[in-house]
Amino acid sequence: MISGSRSTRRFHFSPSKGSQQVPQEGRGDWGRKRRGGATEKQGTGQQVARRFRGESDHKVDAKGRVSIPASFRRVIEACDPEWTEGLPPRIIIVYGGATRDYLEGFTIEAMDEVDDKIAKFPRGSAKRKAMERLYSAQSIETVVDDTGRIVLPAKLREKIGLDGMARFVSSGDTFEIWQPDAYDESIAVLDDEGFDPDLDPSAYLDGDME
Repeated sequence: MISGSRSTRRFHFSPSKGSQQVPQEGRGDWGRKRRGGATEKQGTGQQVARRFRGESDHKVDAKGRVSIPASFRRVIEACDPEWTEGLPPRIIIVYGGATRDYLEGFTIEAMDEVDDKIAKFPRGSAKRKAMERLYSAQSIETVVDDTGRIVLPAKLREKIGLDGMARFVSSGDTFEIWQPDAYDESIAVLDDEGFDPDLDPSAYLDGDME
């Protein structure tokens, strides 16, 4: 969904006798323009997908305010269809899941894709209910303010034992927020862990829909 590939500009030329040819961008074609550090297709507003990269630790204050990595903000802006310069971009924070020791951040476009996948499951099925509970009921929509911070409510901080510092970890088209020591422990466990698809409802997203 999100890719860091470079955009390619296409030009139409309007030659005139005795003058230098001047590139004219766009003109009804699939020319592209840059907006908020992301690439946008002219004519449709469809944005080229981007992925989160890197990890870093950030201080969480007593009110739950925490800065997110600057590179993450560019992706969040690019993947909020309603965002324009001067408006705060929106993100979805998923906090549910009994087996999860972290919060998961989704761009608006990434969550739209998840919702589309869930909608393909039979209405009322156990798998669909489990995923709806995780991604719809146990999530919040928040915004990145003009200082690059989000607010994590106490309920979310308590759920993962967040106190003092938060580690932001990229995970493709989403990112995770961890208590730093818990994240280090999770990496160690992965070396010997058997992967059980029943551990988390997200395991069903691309699986059997019956």
